[in-house]
Amino acid sequence: MVEFQSFTKNYEDLCTEAGFQFIFKCDICGDGYKSKFIESKTYKKANLFNMFGKAVQIGADLAGASRIGNAASRGADLMHNRHSGMTPEWHKEYEVAFEEAQNEAKGHFHRCPKCRQYVCDADWNEDDGMCVEDAPRENVEVTAARAERMKQEIQEKAQKASVFHGEIERRTTTCPACGKPAGEGKFCNNCGAPLGMAVCPKCGNKVALGTRFCGECGMKMP
Repeated sequence: MVEFQSFTKNYEDLCTEAGFQFIFKCDICGDGYKSKFIESKTYKKANLFNMFGKAVQIGADLAGASRIGNAASRGADLMHNRHSGMTPEWHKEYEVAFEEAQNEAKGHFHRCPKCRQYVCDADWNEDDGMCVEDAPRENVEVTAARAERMKQEIQEKAQKASVFHGEIERRTTTCPACGKPAGEGKFCNNCGAPLGMAVCPKCGNKVALGTRFCGECGMKMP
């Protein structure tokens, strides 16, 4: 088969024995445009000839079921080797269909005058007449830069924020009267003794009521 030059090298050939179809893709994002399906005339004629032969041999219903099964199996095989064994007439049709598909797809792409890439509308800067890689859209770049700077400022503020790194130790208050855990109220949960704090007359340290000596200076509590 003769290889034909496409207006862009970034395309996919979907042609089968039954017809011709192509996907032309953007050189930047890869999004594609699929051309319309063009039925092969030689394939259609061959099918009509086969249908006539089968109608003579078997009933119409059985012939229809056979055609469906054969078409499915042929389609699976042709997906692996679409152009192998095609007739010269089919190749001529291919050339015409390929040119028609290109003319159809060209209206959906722009060629950048700087990098020569073919790009879709999403990657084309209409104001500057170039692709967005060579001429980025100003509003898009400004918005992206502002968002990036905002992220940096948030990270900087988070790094400067004071965060507690110490250890928190939980202590259980013991009632000086009964010696049992007293809870967190002003009175012992077990015996009802008051849990207020006294002040050491020597060092000023707060000492639980009923404590005989100050835990800081050893002064005997009154």
